[in-house]
Amino acid sequence: MIRRTLSSRFVEDTITIKKMPIMSFSWQRLFQEPFGTLTVPVVKRDHSTLAPSNDSDSEDEEEILQAQKDVVNLQRPNTPLQHQQQQFFKNHPIDPTPPTSSRILDDLTFSRQKAGTPSPWAVFDAWGAGNEITANELLQHTLSHDDQVKLTEQAVKIPMVEQERHTVPAESDILHAYDKFLQQRSTVHLGYPYNLMYDHQELFSFMKYSINNLGDPYVAGNYGVHSRQFECAVIDFFARLWKMEPDSYWGYVTTSGTEGNLHGILLARECHPDGILYTSQETHYSVFKAARYYRMDLRSIPTLPMGEINYDLLAQELDRNRDYPAIINVNIGTTVKGAVDNLDRILEILTVLDIPRERYHIHCDGALFALMMPFIDNAPEISFQKPIDSMAVSGHKMLGCPMPCGVALSRKEHVEKVEQHIDYLNTNDTTIMGSRNGQAALYMWYSLRKKGIPGIKRDVMHCIETARYLRNKLSRVGISCRLNDLSSTVVLERPLDDVFIRRWQLACEEDIAHVVVMPNVTTGKIDLFVQELVESAKKNGRIRPIHPQSQLAKLETDSWGGEGSSL
Repeated sequence: MIRRTLSSRFVEDTITIKKMPIMSFSWQRLFQEPFGTLTVPVVKRDHSTLAPSNDSDSEDEEEILQAQKDVVNLQRPNTPLQHQQQQFFKNHPIDPTPPTSSRILDDLTFSRQKAGTPSPWAVFDAWGAGNEITANELLQHTLSHDDQVKLTEQAVKIPMVEQERHTVPAESDILHAYDKFLQQRSTVHLGYPYNLMYDHQELFSFMKYSINNLGDPYVAGNYGVHSRQFECAVIDFFARLWKMEPDSYWGYVTTSGTEGNLHGILLARECHPDGILYTSQETHYSVFKAARYYRMDLRSIPTLPMGEINYDLLAQELDRNRDYPAIINVNIGTTVKGAVDNLDRILEILTVLDIPRERYHIHCDGALFALMMPFIDNAPEISFQKPIDSMAVSGHKMLGCPMPCGVALSRKEHVEKVEQHIDYLNTNDTTIMGSRNGQAALYMWYSLRKKGIPGIKRDVMHCIETARYLRNKLSRVGISCRLNDLSSTVVLERPLDDVFIRRWQLACEEDIAHVVVMPNVTTGKIDLFVQELVESAKKNGRIRPIHPQSQLAKLETDSWGGEGSSL
């Protein structure tokens, strides 16, 4: 049901999601309590409304979306653009029927019972192929010379005078070529952690609105075309997922995991102006960027071979600088190796060194894995019941979204240190950005509602199992590789062929590369990748370690440890 309260400033909804059967995984105990019945308040948190409703009828997502349309349309009448868009979708219906193609394209996509839903464009990769070209052809397809010319800098330049317009291709021709380019590049996409399996067709009509979540998501301002109610629902979901107490947290939907890190570390610096930032050498570059932006003292700690922070060296640095507060970045999945820093061990170090709670700030960079960890068997618990102060997670990675986005979450008392009221907006300034993409909040809300806890679990299990499939297949053909136990990132020796690297869009560092297995990556695509990798190695040779301490040299040792991680 939806319990709706109208006010002069915003619409406040409370959505009660009925109890869903929990899958028989070992994480059942984790989610029986918080997610047996999930009630999500979707503008201002009023936890007096969180009791489950006795009403047996419930309104679905379509009714909520229609209510949002009604609110926005009160402020914006029907426009010629809206008519054009309606006419476009009428003339260009999307065929939901999956194509016939090889096993390379066998995927979870076309079954709503499985891990996800197809991309709305129904032309790419494992999410499906359009009528003009099969997905198998896309895997082998390259752009024609004519299409490549249409995408050059000269072709896409913006004319300043009318005479220049005759020297460049028409916009429709450029966009048609660009569409082909994106189809092909999205098909061979293994090196970067973006879930390309999603379906947001129901949200297309909202793209005609300038949805801007100006200011603090919990303080209504004067600008009325917003999606704050959906943004707050997203924040509440993650707060429940990571076990935050009601009314103890604050958060917002960001442009990316980087912005979440910038915000979390900013809060840490405001709480501890003379604090030292500690992080591992394999941390995402955004954390080092934050240290530069905020002119913070930084300690970059070496890592263990598998990518975790070296706990002994961290303890030594903390002890050496115990006169200064500690700001510690904990990686929940490093960028290259997918390594997870052991939060409990770090907290134990702080206890042994007798560093009091008020003298340290724990920020967790959970860009990809923070949404996966709660669903992985025997994984350490991510919980704000532990002394975590702030968390950043990406929305376009594990969840899947056509635009970069994420969530910053922190304890409410920390945000009060940066809060300032802005008369111009009639709201508070608490975020990194001023204008914020309200579409992103709507898209994240929609994905979470459609997938639910069972859908996210299935996505995670698919990633973990397919990553192990890739590791085993590489091992059988003699390619050096490793996989951290809690990860879907397979690290392998860097191919010598740069054309192969660019084709599969592999992320490389020194003499290693990695594949990040996401929900849209299939075993069929893995088979093709390994086949082409073996052919490339036969043609171009094999890379050897650059020096004894190179990443590849470490990769070829047994020092990673952990069940299932050795060759």
